Amino acid sequence: MKSFSVAFLMAGLFSVAGVYGQQPTLTLHADQAKVTINKNIYGHFAEHLGHCIYDGIYVGDTNKVIPNTEGVRNDIIAALKKLKVPVLRWPGGCFADTYHWKDGVGPKKDRPSMVNKWWGGVTEDNSFGTHDFLNLCERIGADPYLAGNVGSGTVQEFSQWVQYVNFDGKSPMSDWRKANGREKPWRVKYFGVGNEAWGCGGNMTAEYYANIYRQYATFVGDHLFRVASGANSDDYHWTEVMMRDIPHHLLEGVALHYYSVINWQAKGPAVNFTPQQYFTILKDALRMEELVTKHSAIMDKYDPKKKIALVVDEWGGWYDVEPGTNPGFLYQQNTMRDAMIAGVTLNIFNNHADRVRMANLAQIVNVLQAVILTDKEKIILTPTYHVMEMYNVHQNAEMIPVTLANNVNFVLGNESLPAISASASKDSLGNVHISLVNIDPDKSNTVTVKFDGAAYKKVSGRILSSPNIQDHNSFDDPEKIKPVSFNGAELKGDVLQVKLPPASVVVLTLK
Repeated sequence: MKSFSVAFLMAGLFSVAGVYGQQPTLTLHADQAKVTINKNIYGHFAEHLGHCIYDGIYVGDTNKVIPNTEGVRNDIIAALKKLKVPVLRWPGGCFADTYHWKDGVGPKKDRPSMVNKWWGGVTEDNSFGTHDFLNLCERIGADPYLAGNVGSGTVQEFSQWVQYVNFDGKSPMSDWRKANGREKPWRVKYFGVGNEAWGCGGNMTAEYYANIYRQYATFVGDHLFRVASGANSDDYHWTEVMMRDIPHHLLEGVALHYYSVINWQAKGPAVNFTPQQYFTILKDALRMEELVTKHSAIMDKYDPKKKIALVVDEWGGWYDVEPGTNPGFLYQQNTMRDAMIAGVTLNIFNNHADRVRMANLAQIVNVLQAVILTDKEKIILTPTYHVMEMYNVHQNAEMIPVTLANNVNFVLGNESLPAISASASKDSLGNVHISLVNIDPDKSNTVTVKFDGAAYKKVSGRILSSPNIQDHNSFDDPEKIKPVSFNGAELKGDVLQVKLPPASVVVLTLK
């Protein structure tokens, strides 16, 4: 029995079908597959925050206890390779607009320290800098996404950073790079022009930032992918101003930040949450559909050919920190609830792949909805990690439009949410992948899948589930939750029946 069952039954709360006696029916329109799901939708974010970088990714090249390559943990490298991380954002977040990149290059012993004013007031020694990050990206096969300092930096500082990492000829910055041990440039493509300019990036108005952006983007240079600091949640005016006031030849992407939160003043625990807290945060996560739709509509007005990307470069669940940890480090456990958030959110991004072409989960190690947690020499992969690993089959595949009819409801009190979420794609080999999520923590749901414009002979799959929605991997039990083979799908002719257990994520492969 699921952990919530008793509570739900005592309150007389249960899941019911949206249309009594009918099962949800998912139709795949394979003949309408025209849009590619950009692999960068499965991107990640690493900020100088808590133990994300230091004691997370980076343990120092003098560490003899934890195996590492130039200070970066080998187990982290292996896990991120398996995850197929396509793009990684760094160094912030709020930290980006206080970071001066020149302090993080050259001999480590000569680098000045700095105080991280945003996250815990800790002093950092800048031992992890540009070379360390870009070399990490090379090792795991990810494209780097550098967030430049606009809030407290200068145009010259930003443009010199671009020259340092990208210029192959002779210049002061490329000569300095070579002197610091890197002969060839890294050829960085993605640059964020500041971060959260409406808040920690400078508390700017949209109109003021648009002008600042124009200035910085000019000197950052063409032939790059420049991302404007975007809206906070439902600030549609901000997106309107970005699209209206910035010349489109200076703009490749507009950001959006949105976290799933119960209440900013009372976020609730990461593990011992109530049925109401579970319902509320899933309701908040599903709101991503509304936000992406409305921000995209504004972008469509100015950019009907959809040349400019919507970049959701911060998203994920946000809870109270674990008891006894530094509140400025944002360390939280990761349960099956987070697997639900990840699954439904990624399905939304997949289904909006015509406009959403990058997203970055916050954050990659030890912070917020992390995919990896570390404790000295130990490491665990979270339920969120496993969802993103299962979903990586969608990367650069053709998005198959889906229609979900007669969805069932997950009901709590007088409120209800759609219980089933889905997306689908076709890869370069012709294999079709369907990702399905059942957010109901107490009830199995059967989905009928029909195919419009295609036929298949074989189905296989993997599932992520656990008896209790609060289940999580711990350092004492690191593999409590992991994907296993799924046998709940049956293909009969041109109809597929899929039985989804409570609170489960399933990815199917059809051939």
